[in-house]
Amino acid sequence: MSRTWSRWRMVVALLAAIVGTATTTSAVRAAGGTGAPPPMADRFGLTQVEPAVGGPTNFYLTVTTPEVTGKHHIKIVLPSGYYDDPARRYPVLYFLHGSPDDPVQQNYPALTSSNSMITVIPDGGPRGWYANWLNQNTQVGAQNWENFHLNQVIPFIDANLRTVATKKARAIAGVSMGGFGALHYAQDRPELFSQTASLSGDIDLSVDSMDLRLAVVASLIDAQGALCGSASGFCGDPNNDPYKPGVDSDALFGTPYPVFNADWRWNAADPSQHMDKLSGVGVSIYVGNGRGVPTDLEFWLEGASKHVKDHMDALGMPYYYVDYGDGSAWGTQCNGGHSAGCWEQDLRDLIPRLERAFAS
Repeated sequence: MSRTWSRWRMVVALLAAIVGTATTTSAVRAAGGTGAPPPMADRFGLTQVEPAVGGPTNFYLTVTTPEVTGKHHIKIVLPSGYYDDPARRYPVLYFLHGSPDDPVQQNYPALTSSNSMITVIPDGGPRGWYANWLNQNTQVGAQNWENFHLNQVIPFIDANLRTVATKKARAIAGVSMGGFGALHYAQDRPELFSQTASLSGDIDLSVDSMDLRLAVVASLIDAQGALCGSASGFCGDPNNDPYKPGVDSDALFGTPYPVFNADWRWNAADPSQHMDKLSGVGVSIYVGNGRGVPTDLEFWLEGASKHVKDHMDALGMPYYYVDYGDGSAWGTQCNGGHSAGCWEQDLRDLIPRLERAFAS
């Protein structure tokens, strides 16, 4: 009787252990599948100053950094199956927003469609222009956006999430101002990225596209109505002005005026003149024609994209180029303008291509 009872106690204990393990596993899956965002440790100069907001696979952090004044959001989208296989690692798409938007506003359905890669959307400020500003002593304080993103955000993500931390498994893409940032970063650090993409990007800041260079200057000096074509719809409302306070036109890359090569820093940062730096990086460019209306920013960006295409052709570079014109054959939401409906369709085309490139 005693031996039988002992055996039953052993069986009960074993069942309890099994149930306990299953319960623990369920709890982990619940935390990952329907619970809170995963814990992220402060590292590489980033300090989280508020609790993460969102669910386990779509959330944002709020951080501070000595590189850029203020608080900054980093939005993260994980594959739906991220918690199912703790041994699996994922490639990463870094997606750069436009001016004067914020990562939290980047709600393109296509960005949540991939089950095979992580998407990270770091703050680029309303007019940070994805660069280390020449003048760090303006009213807006420290503005080292490139340092923030490339030296802090990328290693922070690699340290906290199950990424494949290699060039081959890393892409960078962006919209409008972020399109400039995507090509600019890939040119400055080609060892970090295997793919780069511009979606209606300001990718020619040379004198050939002086209108776009002056649009950048307008955002710096807070010229009213400078960027009416932005996705957020800002059009010079003085009560809702994201470009305050205005700074000097030279704050970003020095003088923008092409007199005796005084604008050499603008030319050094201009993606169109340095496409040779992207040898070995996959380049994708998407743009519309603004329906031929000069008041639509896309009208001018089409010319800028064509200039970049011409430079790549002259270099004999491979690339992927889509000019969807008035948007009539580019999805159901694109009107050919500088609009989110067109960028959603761009992403629906781009993301499967990135997935194939990562998997190759």
